[in-house]
Amino acid sequence: MRPTTLAVSAAVLAVVFGSAACRHTRPSLRRTRITRTSFGTTADGKPVELFTLTNAHDVEVRAMTYGATIVWLHAPDREGHLDDIVLGYPTLAGYLAQSPYFGAIVGRYGNRIAKGRFTLDGKTYQLATNNGPNHLHGGVKGFDKVVWSAEPAETDSSAAVTFSYISPAGEEGYPGTLHARVTYTLTDRNELRVEYVATTDQATPVNLTQHSYFNLAGAGTRDILGHELMIAADRYTPVDATLIPTGEIAPVAGTPFDFRTPTAIGARIDQPDVQLQNGKGYDHNWVLNRASAAEGALVLAARVIEPTTGRTLDVFTTEPGIQFYSGNFLDGTITGKDGRVYRHRYGFCLETQHFPDSPNHPNFPSTILRPGREYRSTTVFQFGVSGR
Repeated sequence: MRPTTLAVSAAVLAVVFGSAACRHTRPSLRRTRITRTSFGTTADGKPVELFTLTNAHDVEVRAMTYGATIVWLHAPDREGHLDDIVLGYPTLAGYLAQSPYFGAIVGRYGNRIAKGRFTLDGKTYQLATNNGPNHLHGGVKGFDKVVWSAEPAETDSSAAVTFSYISPAGEEGYPGTLHARVTYTLTDRNELRVEYVATTDQATPVNLTQHSYFNLAGAGTRDILGHELMIAADRYTPVDATLIPTGEIAPVAGTPFDFRTPTAIGARIDQPDVQLQNGKGYDHNWVLNRASAAEGALVLAARVIEPTTGRTLDVFTTEPGIQFYSGNFLDGTITGKDGRVYRHRYGFCLETQHFPDSPNHPNFPSTILRPGREYRSTTVFQFGVSGR
C-alpha cells in the first residue's frame, strides 16, 4: 500500500465503524508549525528539549529528546474537543524516576529476548536481563533512557523532527556500533509518520518500535476495555509464562485473539485462556496479513474506535508484526499528567515490530542487520473521528 492510499483507508474506516462528517476537520489557513523549548536536564546534567508539532487542524504532538519520547498528543473528538490521548508525565522528573516506556522509542531490540542470550555468526552474546529471566526493550539503559540529538524540519503541509542516537559497541551487551535515526512527521491529514533508519559496523539484532500508551477517551479518564479493536492478522505467536514466544505461529480463529472484526478490548480479556493468563491479559505479537503486499509497503495493521468520543486510530506499517498490550501492569501507583492516576488497563499499546525473540527462532523473520545494509521501517498513526 502506498502512503497516498491512506486517505482511502480512512474512508474504509468510516464504513466499518460508522460514517461521520466532522465540521471541525476543515483545514485552517495557518500552516503547520514547530516550537522548541527546554524540558529540563538529566541527573548527569544533559539538557533535554521538547519539540511541539502542530498541524492545520490543531492536532499537536510534543516529543522530547530523552528517549525520543512522545509526551503529549492532542486530537479532537467528534465534537471538535481536543484532549491528550497518550499516557505520560508532565515533567522530565517522572520519566527519570519511573516509566513503563511511556511514549518512548525502545531498542536496540524492542520486546523480549529469552534469557538475554543469542548466538550470531558462531558467537554467543549475553545481554542484560531486566525482565525476570529475559531481556526487554534494550536492557537496563535502552534507547528510552538516553538523550537523542534532534533536528526539526517544516514544510507547508507537515512538521517533523528527526532524533538521532549512536549506540556504541557493547552497549547493554550488543555487538557493533549502531547509528539510529527516528523521524516523527505530523501531516495535515492527521497522520503521525514514524520512520526509522539504522546502520551498523558489525552484525547485530535491531528491532525498533514506538511505545506510546493510547487512551482515545482521554489519558487517565477511564479504562480502555470499551475501545473497539481490529487487528489485520489471521495468526499470532503464543508465549510461555515469561512471555517468550514458543516458536509456534498459531491461528487466531476460535480464540480470544481473533480481532479480525472490530471487538471490544474487554469482551474476552478475562476468559480462562492459558495465553491470557500468561500475559495477564493481552501482551502478544500478531502476525500481520502481508502476503499480498510488496516488501516494504505500508499495510493496515490495526484500527481502534472509542465509541463515546468517536476518536479513531488507524495503524499502518511496513513491519511483519504488531504487539498489542492492554495495560495489564498499570496498577494505580503512577500519577501522570493533570494529576490523573493510571489504573489497571487505562492505556493500550500497538507496537509495530519484528517478532519477539527472533534471534532465537530461525522460522521468524530475521532481525539481523549487517554492515553495508540499512535498517528501514515506517509506521503511520492516523487519527480521525466516527459519527456513531
